[in-house]
Amino acid sequence: MAKSTSSRRVLRVLALLKGHTLDGLANGEIAQALDETPVNISRALAVLAEEGWVTQLPSGRYAHHISVLQLAQAHANEMDRASSRIREINQRVMAGAHN
Repeated sequence: MAKSTSSRRVLRVLALLKGHTLDGLANGEIAQALDETPVNISRALAVLAEEGWVTQLPSGRYAHHISVLQLAQAHANEMDRASSRIREINQRVMAGAHN
């Protein structure tokens, strides 16, 4: 696999951290999973940390920053509101269909 550009690498690191919020991943684990050098992963993690997307856990491993979790929760809340609105519209349509 060809090495990625730095911006693509950053996005791949961010995606790889999905499902590792509690325990995180070590730099070496990320590097191996993405077929990248640990140095390149360190650079990507530094950018993500500076921008508030990744945090280093007390164990030294990396996980999504709370801001990513807040973003995910905001999206879930919006989808819940949309689902509620769609159900409401469907109920009104069905009520009108019976008249």
